[in-house]
Amino acid sequence: MKIISAFILSLTCIQLHACNNNIESENKSNSIMTTDTTKLRITISSNVFFATLYNNASVTAFKTKLPMTINMNELNGNEKYYDLPGNLPKNASNPGTIQTGDLMLYGSNTLVFFYKTFSTSYSYTKLGRIDNLSGLATALGSGNVTVKIELQ
Repeated sequence: MKIISAFILSLTCIQLHACNNNIESENKSNSIMTTDTTKLRITISSNVFFATLYNNASVTAFKTKLPMTINMNELNGNEKYYDLPGNLPKNASNPGTIQTGDLMLYGSNTLVFFYKTFSTSYSYTKLGRIDNLSGLATALGSGNVTVKIELQ
């Protein structure tokens, strides 16, 4: 009986270890993207914001287009968008909730700056996050706005 109990305990330990390894692998693949060391300087009128970029193929391609000065259009009272010339690589997923300061790619060529937090059913490719959110919504205003984006 002791041998059977020891055998069952050993099997249970092996299964728990395998299960734990699967959970660790799954958590690594679902974790927040690693950040790039590159920062963006975003100028809106006389307001300057800095953003930390993620480390992905979309960001690598986006950086080759910088610096740029663009006219971003208002949409839904929570975001500004601009259709980039040409497509960027995409890896879209639904974030569930958009956070104030998220910089994302919609489709393969629409750059989006979010200035309010809200739930979404749409999918985006994450590009980065604005670091200093104070005054962001005010700077972006309620209409279209000219934005200068450059590498810091």
